[in-house]
Amino acid sequence: MTDHSTLKWFRATAIIEGISYIVLVFIAMPMKYWGGMDWAVRYTGSAHGALFVLYCILLLMVWKQYKWTFGEATVAFLLSLVPFGTFFLDKKLKRMLQIQ
Repeated sequence: MTDHSTLKWFRATAIIEGISYIVLVFIAMPMKYWGGMDWAVRYTGSAHGALFVLYCILLLMVWKQYKWTFGEATVAFLLSLVPFGTFFLDKKLKRMLQIQ
């Protein structure tokens, strides 16, 4: 039986990272540019940046542990750059957890 803790952490981080990206782009940035509230992007951007780094580290760990192809890892990375992208990745991660 395989320990899925890395995959579970990656999945949770992907969801939270995706939410932080949406908040940054659709809430904090308008607050900064239309409302003059620079702090909104400063704090949200810092949190998102830390989550993105954690996402990348966990992606490398999942890539190695689950023997993903280069293409699978690349798609997972690229989805983190698109708003709502990590939610599409979540389908695959959920399926992986159910199968194994």
